[in-house]
Order: sequence, then structure tokens, then C-alpha cells
Amino acid sequence: MSKNFELLQKLGKEQDLLIPTASGNGHGTLPPASVDTSAASPVMKPGLEEIHSFVQQVFLVAGGAVPRSVVFTSSEPGTGCSWVTAHTAQVLAGRTAGSVCVVDANLRAPGLDRQFAIENGHGLAEALQQPDPIRGLLRATALPNLFVITAGQAREESQALVASDRMRIRLHELRSEFDFVLIDAAALSVAGDAIAAGSFADGVVLVLKANASRKETARQAVQDLQSGNAKVLGAVLNQRQFPIPEALYKRL
Repeated sequence: MSKNFELLQKLGKEQDLLIPTASGNGHGTLPPASVDTSAASPVMKPGLEEIHSFVQQVFLVAGGAVPRSVVFTSSEPGTGCSWVTAHTAQVLAGRTAGSVCVVDANLRAPGLDRQFAIENGHGLAEALQQPDPIRGLLRATALPNLFVITAGQAREESQALVASDRMRIRLHELRSEFDFVLIDAAALSVAGDAIAAGSFADGVVLVLKANASRKETARQAVQDLQSGNAKVLGAVLNQRQFPIPEALYKRL
């Protein structure tokens, strides 16, 4: 397993929130679909090796119950959560014959449409307010088994529905049609959507930003998720620029 990624296995200890993970700057190329490169920072090759390790550990483990619906969130905005979600979906679709659907549930600050370079037309916001089958909102990608549901044209009333029973029904609908459902949710400091969605899903992955996310904030986020009956599967430390020294890594 790459030392640039380590899955959070135990909670409540200080070292458990010092998990080295995907390197890169949160932007890059998402083959065979494309990613928005309009940000001012230079485009860099993403840490796909780390994403592959993450997918292997979480979704492709031999034996045991494999999570089929997973929420991705962060303790605060700006951690690159949408980038991690999009790349995880692409790698998972490339490594399994199963069908994958990635959903933009961050109706306050949508990002998956830019990650996949597709128009943010009708999406989850409309699905939470209308009775039509959610399959009609699927957007195809270059991978035949990967589909996207964008955030849609979110209004205040639809934003509130992400934490409602309506979201649970829509997630159940997607689980019945897809082998894997990945959900990109708003940061916990912005809304409690990820807590509610996490209680409906099989688990939650917390995305942290290197040199920015505070251990205390991350620890509180884990506690909030657990208090809301959401199972925390792991933590991803994104945008790490330098490897952790071998001696320090062994002490974690």
C-alpha cells in the first residue's frame, strides 16, 4: 500500500487525523472525461496512485460488506472534496465492471459539473422536488458504466431537502439501479447535509486539506457524523505537496 495514502481505521486518537493521502493540487485531468482547468493554480498530474489505493481499500476489499453508497464531505470548504469524489468515481468505474453513479449533493456550491466538464442542467435539485424517475436526470460520461447527476438549479427549498426523507428515497432509488453511488456533499461547517445523507448511506469519507484543516475541527466533524448515525469510513488528506519522512511515518 502506498505511504501517500492511509485509510483512517481507528477514531479518537490524535495520530488518526494525520493521514497522508492524495497529493496534487485539487485540479488535473480526469481521463477519459475532462476536468475544469480554469483555476489560477497550474494544472498538475493528480495523485491517481493514491486514489487507486483508496478505491482498493474501501470498495474492492475481498470479503466482508463493501459499501455501495458513500458520502464525501469535508470539515470546511476548499478541501478539494469534489475533485476527490470525481476521481474516485472515475477510478472505481475503470476498475470494476459494476455501474457507478456520482451525485452532486452540494446544492450550495456545486462542483461536479466542472470536474466532468458538463453542463449543470436539471439534476438533484429537481429530483428532490419532482416525482419523475431519477434515471431521466443521468448524464453519461466517456466511461460506459459511469454516470453523473449534477446539482441542478438549486433554490433554497431544494437545499433543505438534501437532509430530508426525500433524499433517502432518491438514494434508495439509485442504489436499486447502480452498484455504487458516490455523493459529493457540502462541508459540515456550511450545512448538516452530509450527516443526514450519511445516515442514509453505507458510510462517509471525510476530505481534509493539508496544512489547512485543523485536527480539532476534523475531530469534531467525525464526532458530529457519528452522533448523526453516519459511519465514518476514512479520511483523505488532499493537496499534500511533500511526502512524510519515513521516521515520522512509522510513529503515526
